[in-house]
Amino acid sequence: MDNIKNDKYYINQILDDIDKIIKYTNNVSYDDFVVDEQLIDAVLFRLIQMTENIKKLSIMFKEQHASVSWNDIVGFRNRIVHDYGKTDYTIVYEVVFNDIPDLKEVLLKIK
Repeated sequence: MDNIKNDKYYINQILDDIDKIIKYTNNVSYDDFVVDEQLIDAVLFRLIQMTENIKKLSIMFKEQHASVSWNDIVGFRNRIVHDYGKTDYTIVYEVVFNDIPDLKEVLLKIK
């Protein structure tokens, strides 16, 4: 099995995390989301994993695809990690339902 860890590998990992986030939150209302501790944990874990893989993308790749707000995504991860327990789930929910599907579309085009 060829498991070369290059930009394509990391983009596929990111897409896998995105697919899981979308699957976990399919048809979930905000009210249901904020009271489901396991769902929140799963989504936050996938968001963190996703950004860890973004950090592993080459600088050249990120520069070639500068339309993606790589630094903003990593910054969001930092807020989750360092403010865990105080995370604003309204923002997480908005990111999951508004930004994650858009990011998936962009990544599918550039992978």
